[in-house]
Amino acid sequence: MRVQLGRRLLDRQIIDRDGRLVGRVDDIEFAVDAAGFPYVACLLTGQGALGQRIGGRLGRLLVAVADRFVDDPPLPPVRIPLALVDRVDSVVRLRVGTAELPPSPVESWLRRHLIDRIPGADRASG
Repeated sequence: MRVQLGRRLLDRQIIDRDGRLVGRVDDIEFAVDAAGFPYVACLLTGQGALGQRIGGRLGRLLVAVADRFVDDPPLPPVRIPLALVDRVDSVVRLRVGTAELPPSPVESWLRRHLIDRIPGADRASG
């Protein structure tokens, strides 16, 4: 079952309800219910999640690079609760817009340290 779930979800693009790209499914977080049965709790996205999934030297390198973009490493992956998933076909389609999702730590770092320092960036359309 785990292999089938991995094939069905891992590396698929995630798009919000408006068709905007959110990221890719880099890993899956499981939880256990009161009866002891595992279930998918969240989809994880971000370089840190991908690095942890891959493991080895390459995985550690991905995590280290991702951690450079946050003020307080380690970089937590963005967790998208399964309840926000509308359906899975060629992509993972969400019920919500991007603004309703947790912000990407890398994007937040880039905005704080680069984008906001550009003259006129506060007047840019978002």
